[in-house]
Amino acid sequence: MKTYTATVKDCADKKWLLIDAEGLIVGRVASLIAMRLRGKHKAIFTPNMDAGDNVIIINCEKVVFTGKKRKDKTYYWHTGHPGGIKERKAHQLLDGRFPDRVMRKAVERMMPGGPLSRSQMKHLHIYVGSEHPHEAQNPELVDVRAMNPKNYLRPRPLV
Repeated sequence: MKTYTATVKDCADKKWLLIDAEGLIVGRVASLIAMRLRGKHKAIFTPNMDAGDNVIIINCEKVVFTGKKRKDKTYYWHTGHPGGIKERKAHQLLDGRFPDRVMRKAVERMMPGGPLSRSQMKHLHIYVGSEHPHEAQNPELVDVRAMNPKNYLRPRPLV
């Protein structure tokens, strides 16, 4: 029995996908995007080759968290100086100047890490609002809401 290994020629066909993140739950859409960036949805997936697609995310400022994560989730970073640990809450990032960082960090932390993952992250394009400059690539719209009803936050019925 032979093991199939993809080559650079096999991985040359990259699709462009468009995801509207309005109302979608951050972790669920991030795991779908990480899978698409790595190419795990394809039959030719090889862990050491970049077989993934290009992903465009629009309306990234309108993503939602479940539970109390919007006000409780904390993002940390370090300035490099002694005692230089900084923190921001998720609602501060989403309401602030760069709301795309929430989605970017969620996807980045679902990737395995290393040089291949860093190059695959360059195929992720995140935009605030519904406009994007990739119309010439004819991106295919992916309806994440229709994949699973748990992918978006629904209003709870009053009991």
